[in-house]
Amino acid sequence: MIQFLLNQELRSEHALDPNLTVLNYLREHVGKPGTKEGCASGDCGACTVVVGELHTDEQGAEQIRYRSLNSCLTFVSSLHGKQLISVEDLKHQGQLHSVQQAMVECHGSQCGFCTPGFVMSLFALQKNSDAPDSQKAHEALAGNLCRCTGYRPILAAAEQACCNKPKDQFDSRQAETIARLKAIAPTQTGELNSGDKRCLVPLTVADLADLYDAYPQARLLAGGTDLALEVTQFHRTLPVMIYVGNIEAMKRIEQFDDRLEIGAATALSDCYAALHHEYPDFGELLHRFASLQIRNQGTLGGNIGNASPIGDSPPLLIALGAQIVLCKGNTRRTLALEDYFIDYRVTARQDSEFIETIIVPKGHTLFRAYKVSKRLDDDISAVCAAFNLKIDNGVISAARVAFGGMAATPKRAKNCEAALLGAIWNLATVEKACAALAQDFTPLSDFRASKEYRLLSAQNLLRKYFIELQTPHIETRVTAYV
Repeated sequence: MIQFLLNQELRSEHALDPNLTVLNYLREHVGKPGTKEGCASGDCGACTVVVGELHTDEQGAEQIRYRSLNSCLTFVSSLHGKQLISVEDLKHQGQLHSVQQAMVECHGSQCGFCTPGFVMSLFALQKNSDAPDSQKAHEALAGNLCRCTGYRPILAAAEQACCNKPKDQFDSRQAETIARLKAIAPTQTGELNSGDKRCLVPLTVADLADLYDAYPQARLLAGGTDLALEVTQFHRTLPVMIYVGNIEAMKRIEQFDDRLEIGAATALSDCYAALHHEYPDFGELLHRFASLQIRNQGTLGGNIGNASPIGDSPPLLIALGAQIVLCKGNTRRTLALEDYFIDYRVTARQDSEFIETIIVPKGHTLFRAYKVSKRLDDDISAVCAAFNLKIDNGVISAARVAFGGMAATPKRAKNCEAALLGAIWNLATVEKACAALAQDFTPLSDFRASKEYRLLSAQNLLRKYFIELQTPHIETRVTAYV
């Protein structure tokens, strides 16, 4: 059984289909059709809902953290121990919520199909903002697409909603809601079981290891932003899933003098502060990693584990010399991330083995990252590049160069590195290294970019890296190219 709050209503579910998304649960099981399906792939934001969960702040105070999610990519099992809020829950005692009122007064809606998603993103923004902030508003709404109104009135609604925001029913019930969430906090492995399909929800790494050993055919579910597409887009059935999002030990971020250790189930939005502090380019790239809804849901371990050749984090982590800790039963092994990727969607992971931790070394001051995509926000890379050199007295003493989108896996450019290593850091060396990239990669052409464009972009990004290190005041990193 799993338990969660549907606004303030306690829901206990056991026999639901584990392949059921939150979107379809709201629309078909509890009669709340305000949440809309636009794309069923997490691109449009029409299905946005907000999930509240217990969180302890830096001062040790318990509070509720509200986050926007794409309900079309969220399986119901991930709600275990949390609070689900949909657009129907905002209106209170016959009065529109302040974010709804702002959308009305700023003329932020026309056809209305996408409006519930915008409203929920604005609600999450309001809950997480103390004052109007245009940058945060753009970030909060980047994952919501409008096909008729245009964004100016919606951004105006965001400013109004976050300016002198009034208290709402969620504020007045906060203590009560915290108490209710604590009362339903999971204490043992939860389960959804429809007879032919099941999803297990362990609470510890040891329980996960035991379950995965017992069900090696199970699919591991973290954020689900990739896995859920098998259900929503390809209409496949997932007979057994194990949800790892309730394992606190896999959501930790620990700082050491020489490294960061990040739990594999840590949401990308939670990774931002630590990675941005150590490597600003990594933080900037995370801002362009899909939408806020996806970053609130997707995990760093999941972005590695799905072995996509166009995942944004692996090239950066490979260039930094990151390692992963793989766990199977009581056995752990540490593997260089670059050795994890074998071929297209093929990895070095053994049966019943899972990524537990990502280890990111510190101290690489000349690290830079670049993403080439057709639009700035909420888009997949055509090419993602990461450069990490060490230069002593003008000579390159260490070189790690990695790319995504250039091969069947995220991959180091070994010939490029060889051309750099031991050479004087000048334009002539850079040009030799650019030529060597043609030996490292034979990229494919697809709808995102041609093979010629990809190779030339990769070479130009190395030239860009050289220019930026020569003139560090130029702030042009992590740039989109059309």
